[in-house]
Amino acid sequence: MPCVLVDIETGKTILKYILATSSPEIKVDPTRSITGKETLAPKVASFSSRGPSPDYPDIIKPDIAAPGANILAAKGNSYQIMSGTSMATPHVSGTIALLKVLHPNWSPAALKSAILTTASINDERNMPILAEGLPRKIADPFDYGSGHIDPNRAADPGLIYDIDPRDYNKFLGCTSMKTFVSCNETSLPGYYLNLPSISVPDLRHPITISRTVTNVGEVDAVYHAAIQSPPGVKMGVEPSILVFSATTKVITFQVKLSPLWRLQGDYTFGSLTWHNGQKTVRIPIATRMTIHDFYADVA
Repeated sequence: MPCVLVDIETGKTILKYILATSSPEIKVDPTRSITGKETLAPKVASFSSRGPSPDYPDIIKPDIAAPGANILAAKGNSYQIMSGTSMATPHVSGTIALLKVLHPNWSPAALKSAILTTASINDERNMPILAEGLPRKIADPFDYGSGHIDPNRAADPGLIYDIDPRDYNKFLGCTSMKTFVSCNETSLPGYYLNLPSISVPDLRHPITISRTVTNVGEVDAVYHAAIQSPPGVKMGVEPSILVFSATTKVITFQVKLSPLWRLQGDYTFGSLTWHNGQKTVRIPIATRMTIHDFYADVA
C-alpha cells in the first residue's frame, strides 16, 4: 500500500483538509530523489544506533558516523541499494586501509584517533548535523560519536591519541593465557584509557583525567586548547598550550572536570579542541552528574 511519511505540521494540514472536505482526494506520485542544494546533508539516519553504551557508559559510543543510507552495494551476483550499519562499515574500513598505506607504522588506535579527531560535526553548509527520529534534533555524541567521517582530513590529523595494547588489560582487568583467562575486579574505569574522547557517567566530585598526544605533523608546532565545557560542569586543561619540537613529540595533559551542583542529572556534552591555526584536533566529552548509583526518572 502507498505510504507517505510527513512531519506533524503537514499532517495537521492534511487532517484539516480531510475534515473540511466531503469527498477528500489524494494523488500519489512516484517517489523522487532530491539532491544538491535543496537537501541537508549529512544527517544521522533514524535507524542508526544511539548511545550511551549500556555496558561501558564510560566510553562514548558510537565512535563515528559514515554514509550508510541508500548505498549501492554488491549482493550475490548483482547489486542492490541497501541501508544500515553494514553499509557504513565499508566506508570506515576503506578509510582505514588508505590511512594504513599512508602511515604503515601507525597502530590501530592511532588510525582510529586520526578518523575521530578530524570528523565534522557540521554539514556542508556549516550548520549543525541533524539526527533524524522522533523528534528530529541537533545531533550529539550519542548520535554520531565524534562526528561525520572526513577521510581527507584524517590523512593528516596533526596529533594522535595512541594506546599501548597493554593498557587495555588495565581497563578490561583480564589477562589471557591460551585457554585460561584471569580477571582483576579492580580494573580502571574506561575514561582512563587514552581514547580520543572522554565520558564520565558518574561525576560526583572533581576528577582529573590524563590524555597523551603524539605530534605526527610539522616537527615544530604549537597547539592551543579550546574548551567547550559540558553544561553544569567546570572544565579546565593543564597545560593549555602544547609546544612540540624535534625532541618533544609526545606530551601529556590533564583535563579536570568539576560538577557545579550536587544533583542527579542527565548527560551533557562538551568538547576539547587543540588547534594551531592550520589543524584542529577535537574530542567529544560527555558527563553526567549523579548522587546515587541506582535511580529512575519518573514523572
